[in-house]
Amino acid sequence: MSNTLPSALIASLEGLPGFDRESFLRVHASAEKITSLRLNPHKLTTAGQQAAVLESLSASGVTRVPWSEQGYYLPQRPSFTLDPYFHAGAYYVQEASSMFVEQALRATVDLDAELRVLDLCAAPGGKSTLLQSLISEQSLLVSNEVIKPRAALLADNITKWGSANVVVSNNDPRDFSRLPGYFDVVVIDAPCSGSGLFRRDPDLIPEWSPENVTLCSQRQQRILADVLPALKEDGILIYSTCSFSREEDEQILDWLSEHFDLENVEVPLKEEWHIVSAVSSQNCTGYRFYPDKLQGEGFFIACFRKKNGEQPRKFKEQKNTFLGAKERPRLNDWIIGPEQYEFLMHQEDVLILPKNLAKDISLLQQQLYIRKAGVKAGQLGQKELIPDHQLAASTLVSANIPGVNLSLQEALHYLRKEDPGIRADVKGWVLMRYEDMNLGWAKILPNRINNYYPKELRILKDINGL
Repeated sequence: MSNTLPSALIASLEGLPGFDRESFLRVHASAEKITSLRLNPHKLTTAGQQAAVLESLSASGVTRVPWSEQGYYLPQRPSFTLDPYFHAGAYYVQEASSMFVEQALRATVDLDAELRVLDLCAAPGGKSTLLQSLISEQSLLVSNEVIKPRAALLADNITKWGSANVVVSNNDPRDFSRLPGYFDVVVIDAPCSGSGLFRRDPDLIPEWSPENVTLCSQRQQRILADVLPALKEDGILIYSTCSFSREEDEQILDWLSEHFDLENVEVPLKEEWHIVSAVSSQNCTGYRFYPDKLQGEGFFIACFRKKNGEQPRKFKEQKNTFLGAKERPRLNDWIIGPEQYEFLMHQEDVLILPKNLAKDISLLQQQLYIRKAGVKAGQLGQKELIPDHQLAASTLVSANIPGVNLSLQEALHYLRKEDPGIRADVKGWVLMRYEDMNLGWAKILPNRINNYYPKELRILKDINGL
């Protein structure tokens, strides 16, 4: 596929802050591939663990993404599919520019407070996992995706990240108007014409047209208008795109300032980041990321504070079926700090919800279509808990659960849902681990091992020859 950019696109960018035609065309012609990722601080809790993962990914070293505490560039792209650390949720492969959401959040809210955060257009999960890493344990993240198959992928990535204070929903933006004044933060990485990704993915180039830019701008306005009632007074809106087009960036900021009671909030920059401040005709500041100026793809972001908002609606409390005093002890040995959680019966499954968020999650269940809430513990059989993969992938699972550490080859066989070919002294439910990181469940019987890794997550790639 040719990397030749549409002449109409280049013409539309002339005069934009920071746009340099020569270097812009040159960097796109080079088709350089930049690989970046973000470590999971809830699973890699020590400097030694973080160093071990990074060294396994690049023996020649890594460099920091300057605006992200856990972000790193790799000198070359490894096979993430064949890395057990990836499947264990040790890191998320995320484009570096989009990690700047971290700076936007740090500049606008108190991250120690109990926040309700909505990531509206969340799949596949890069920004949601970033947001979850930054907010407090007492906070709630609602990670939403309107397209059903993408919502399934989002739920898988949230499961892999491992935390309980997240709800994954599958709703249209207008559905959130049922929750007036509910959220402290709304993040909208809006569907866009995608010109910021042309270097990374040249296959997108033929889809670009001025008409598509106009359609995207109109869609962005509808999404914003539909969801803004759900943002509380003094709440923060973080808006971003992966487009260079003025109509999807500065003109959207002007539209927001003209139609809603919003105050633009600036984010501090460091000169060495080479991020370009862009001021719209209504004096709203956004931030442009050009691939010829920094290590990252094209990106645009801006922040607003809502000056007036609807009062939160009072909802009738829904009666839920929580495990009682008789059944709760059956789960106590499976998780860390069971007293901090409620155990909710949902159909045949037990869901683990943080106690302080149980009422919030119950409310969301009334108003939204929920794909995933908290961590699914599994099903309570007559004799034992049949544990779910979500529990194995979570940061809640008890360190006292028996586990078997696998070699790289054994781990890959396990992740292919094959017999890992191990001998173990333990029997019953065990956690299959790689370098002490949980991959999933197996049940060891006297004469065989049953591999309970989810079929839909299994590695399909051939591992022969490794």
